Amino acid sequence: RVSKKTRFLKQKVADVKTLIVGGGLSGLALAEALERDGQDYLLVEARKRFGGRIKSTAHKAAAYDLGPAWFWPGQPRIAALIKRLNLHRFDQFSKGQLVYESEQGQVQHGRGFASMAGSWRLIGGLGQLTEALAAQLPDGRKRLGAKVVALLWQGQTVTAQFEDGTRVQADRVVIAMPPRLAAHIQFEPALTSAMMAALQAVPTWMAGQAKAIAIYDRPLWRDAGLSGDASSRYGPLVEIHDASAVFEEGYALFGFIGWGLNDRRDQSKLRHHICAQLGRLFGAEAATPQKLILKDWADDPLTATPADQAPMYAHPTYGLPAEAQDLWPGALFFAGSETATEFGGYLEGALEASEAVLKILKP
Repeated sequence: RVSKKTRFLKQKVADVKTLIVGGGLSGLALAEALERDGQDYLLVEARKRFGGRIKSTAHKAAAYDLGPAWFWPGQPRIAALIKRLNLHRFDQFSKGQLVYESEQGQVQHGRGFASMAGSWRLIGGLGQLTEALAAQLPDGRKRLGAKVVALLWQGQTVTAQFEDGTRVQADRVVIAMPPRLAAHIQFEPALTSAMMAALQAVPTWMAGQAKAIAIYDRPLWRDAGLSGDASSRYGPLVEIHDASAVFEEGYALFGFIGWGLNDRRDQSKLRHHICAQLGRLFGAEAATPQKLILKDWADDPLTATPADQAPMYAHPTYGLPAEAQDLWPGALFFAGSETATEFGGYLEGALEASEAVLKILKP
């Protein structure tokens, strides 16, 4: 937080109609819609990159998703956006036998189900989607490395204070980030304890997760008649899927890490056990991937809070809490996937949330 002595005293850098705080999918989609409408806006993002929890990493000619990886039929917004941006999807690979590992480490074939069968992935990774949206925005309409630490409402305008001391004055602010992270912003006038509690009670989807991607020069599991889908009650990876690129040069397995955060912090131990588990499940060669990439979202302060470190055992019921609605009438709005009522937590939910705010902002 900024000190009271220095708050709102540094140089003002802009006056805008709409300030969007958060450059993940929801914030980017809203900014791109305002750009197409010819509206006045500024999109700010605390990270040095856009995308939020969407993050793809490249290895050789292929890209792999370290955050969300899938979308599904029946999600019209993301399907329409991908088509409009001239991007392309492909089917999640799921042909072949399933693998199951019991509590005793016994490996069985043909047990379980291909939980991601029927889902879609994006050619080039989902980072292509957020990069394409960001490319639609002029440089003067977007700022990276701009963390908002305080918001001051003065009835007609809202002044946003950034961590570097600069500030922006806006007619209205859209917080396009998870409610728990929004609760870390200093609001003036201060939000009531009930409002703060309501924001902090909304779980941030996938914030407590860690993911592993093991990359190979050929699809060992497919050669053995396996789909790449596996579940385990013994090793660090609790759920595994084929993460191969649509092109031949990128073969990979992707897994959710089930160990708790403290156990995950010993990277050497974690990598050893992941490789050993892959060898048990998919054959000895699978124990020596070309590259093993780990991403722990729970250790990312721009994604997770300490409250997000507890595991989720079911998909939460999302939507903006009633206590957090109409806080500063006409001046403060919330977007982000967790505020969507129908597809909360999903990519489609991020677009649903931005769409809902856009309807309010349209002149």
